[in-house]
This record gives sequence, structure tokens and C-alpha cells, in this order.
Amino acid sequence: MQKNKTFHRNKIVAFFFGCVVLMCMLMVRLGYLMVNCSEYYMEKAQQLHERERMIKAARGRILDANGTVLADNKTVCTVSVIHNQIREPDEIVEVLSRELDLSEEYVRKRVQKYSSIEKIKSNVEKETGDRIRSYDLAGVKVDEDYKRYYPYDTLASKVLGFTGGDNQGIIGLEVKYEEVLKGTEGTILTVTDARGVELATGGEERVEPIPGKDLYISMDRNIQSYATQLARQVMETKEAERVSIIVINPRNGELYAMVDVPEFDLNHPYDLGEAGEGVSEEQKQELLNQMWRNGCINDTYEPGSTFKIITTAAAFEEGVVSLKDRFHCPGYKIVEDRKIRCHKVGGHGAEDFAQGIMNSCNPVFIELGLRLGSEKYYSYFKQFGLLQKTNVDLPGEAATIMHNPKNIGQVELATISFGQSFQITPVQLATTVSSIINGGNRVTPHFGAYVTDEKGKKVKTFKYETTEGIVSEKTSETVRMLLEKVV
Repeated sequence: MQKNKTFHRNKIVAFFFGCVVLMCMLMVRLGYLMVNCSEYYMEKAQQLHERERMIKAARGRILDANGTVLADNKTVCTVSVIHNQIREPDEIVEVLSRELDLSEEYVRKRVQKYSSIEKIKSNVEKETGDRIRSYDLAGVKVDEDYKRYYPYDTLASKVLGFTGGDNQGIIGLEVKYEEVLKGTEGTILTVTDARGVELATGGEERVEPIPGKDLYISMDRNIQSYATQLARQVMETKEAERVSIIVINPRNGELYAMVDVPEFDLNHPYDLGEAGEGVSEEQKQELLNQMWRNGCINDTYEPGSTFKIITTAAAFEEGVVSLKDRFHCPGYKIVEDRKIRCHKVGGHGAEDFAQGIMNSCNPVFIELGLRLGSEKYYSYFKQFGLLQKTNVDLPGEAATIMHNPKNIGQVELATISFGQSFQITPVQLATTVSSIINGGNRVTPHFGAYVTDEKGKKVKTFKYETTEGIVSEKTSETVRMLLEKVV
């Protein structure tokens, strides 16, 4: 009997000490969590009971070379409701549906939804937002944010681009310089219960947004406006579908204007007018893409006689022509089995090279192409940078479409020499001609974009390179002189 009592006593003592050890371990663990991991679990608790509402940052403006604002911000509002703070749901439904021009069914569904916060409508005009705020409706939140605004509507639409509903760049400079313009969003932190519903007594904590930086570009609004007027006049006179004009500084590649009419309204970029009626969503998107397309950089074309400048530069650089050379134009030139005509059917007759370029005479330039030969001519395409993109600071640049050098025969060479049977972009042509006449330095076309730092100092946002010596100074001077004679 005594033996059993001793045995049970030992078991109780062992159990007691086991519990003490376990309690000590739990206390050590609890102390570790409270001291070493307190910040971690406090952060987890905050995440569980806090909700964030984003505050849009003011997007940086875009200004021209004279400081004229081309893209600005307009204050708008986002209207939301917080379910557990609502006291008069019927009144809220009536007011919001009337002020926001929404159906009562749509608004009621969101007012009755049990959630932390429910957005009713964004991009609401500030006057409307202020009016809704004046009703002082419990549970209705009116937060201010920003919407992009373009003071000149259609001006330079395909260069500037526009932003979407989230204020993010879609096309043009808006998307190219997104990181510079967008800024950093702020937040409104609110306390919620275990179900995630915002508490009216919890208060708010704000983290203010950081606005984006203003972007200064080389475009001149006056030059852009004048070029746009000229392009529209040409389009009407010639009944053309599209007209493009590029104004570039040949010495450094700065773009002063880039027009591609018809343009579109930057403040209503999704408005297709009658063209958008009765079409499918897929067709509508295709129409929008065509409307937004910048033909100066996104599309290629046969440059025609304007390309004779490049043929001239290659011929003088290679030494296969001089200003004293004489030519005869009967109105055509036979190459192999092909009769390639001049634009003047009766021909230009006898002419020197200066007269040939002034007359834009096809047989003269066919002769130059044949003198150069396909292999040599193709090497000048490379030397002048025509086989690579210009790297203009706009998205979506197309590349040159050129024959495979193995397939360039005498006929192909003849047509290439006066700008046919291959395709380049307008900006590529403008860049290459600029590079030939500026002394022979290949430039990068750009809008010269820069921002100002905290000290007001100009900081370039677009870095580019200049390739020197694509033609000699003598060739550059000769081409300049001939082009002046043409003018």
C-alpha cells in the first residue's frame, strides 16, 4: 500500500514539475514575442484593421519652349459611400442619382452593399462634388483628385498623347515620360472593424501625395499651330486623307513641331463621332487606334523625290558625280528591260547636275544610282543610319522597309535612287536630311525634354547620341548649296 502511495506521489511531482517547465517555456516565448516581435505583430494588427484609400498625385504639366502649358490638371472628385455610417439611405440614393446622373437602381445597389467603402463615381466635376458635400450626408465621402486637361484640345494630340481613367499615360509623350510625370500617390488610412467595415469614430490618417515633375519640351506652340493650319489647307486642297509636317533643328535634332492631320480632341480621346456608331467593340478599338496613330513615326511610306537628297549625298561622297557633269533627259531611261519615265513626259533635255536636282529629274538620279552600284548604295544606307530607327522620344516608331541586298538588281537600284520601291518614316527622312546638311553628324530627333530639380536647375530626361562624320563637310556644304538653289 505504501509503495502505491509513493508511486502516485512521484507521478504527481513529475507532472507538477512538467507543468512548471511548460509554463516557463510559454512565458519565455510570450516574452520573446512581446519584446522582439512586437513591431511585426503590431503592423499585422494595423493591416487587419486599417483600409487605404488612394489620393491621386497631381500629374506634372507639359510646357512648350516658351513656357506655355500644353497639358495641365483639373481638380475632380470621387464620390463613395461607407455602409455603416449611412443614416438616411433613401435620401442618399435620391441625391446621388440626381447629382451624378445615375439610375436609382445603380446607386441603391452600392449604398446597400455591406463593404468598407463603395465607390459610386469618379472623375466628377468639382462643382458637382462640392454640391454633394454641402448636403452633409452621413456616410457619403467626396475625395478630390485630378484629371488631365489639355487647354488647346486637338493641338499636337498625337505628340502629347493622353491619360486614362487612372491618370496613366496612354500614348505619346504622356506614356514616354510616365515615370517623370506621374508623381507618387498619397493615402487615407481609416480604422475598420473585424468585418472590414470603416468605423466612424476611428479617425483618419493621411499620407499626402507627391506631385509629378513638370516636363519642358522643345515644341513651340506657335510653330505647331501654324504648321497645323498649313497641313489642313493642303489636306483640303489636295483632298488628301492625311498630311504630316515635321519642323526640326538640323543641328541638334530638336523638334519644334510635329503635325499629322486629322488630329483628335485630347479632352475626348474616345469620341469617334458618327464613325463609332453601330460598330462592334473590336471595330471601335481599331478605329481608335487608327485615330491615335502618329503617321510621322508609326507609318512608313515611299519618300519619292525627297529621297533624291540622300542619293545626291552618296554620289558626291563616293565621287561618282560632280557639278560639271552633263546629263540628257528624253523623258525616260531604259534599265535592262524596263522603261522608267521621268515626271516630265517630254523630258528636260540637256542639263547639268544642279539643273537636274532643281528639275527633280528621274533619269539623272537613276544614272547616279547605277554609277554607285547596289552594294555601294546599300552601304550608304547603313552609313547614313537609314537601316536603324531614329530613337525619337515617342513610342511606336516603325523601322525602314528595304529590299534584301541580294535582291537589289539594276531595276530595283534605279527605283530606289529616286525614292521608290522601299519605305521609311517621315521622321527618318527628316533626321537623315538634317544629318547630311548639318556638316555630317547623325542627330537623334527629340523634343528636348527636361525637368527642373529642387534648385531649379534644368535636368535632361532624354539622353541621346550624335554620330559624327556620316558624310564629309565638303559633301554637306555641296548638298546645302544645291538645296538652296532648289528653293
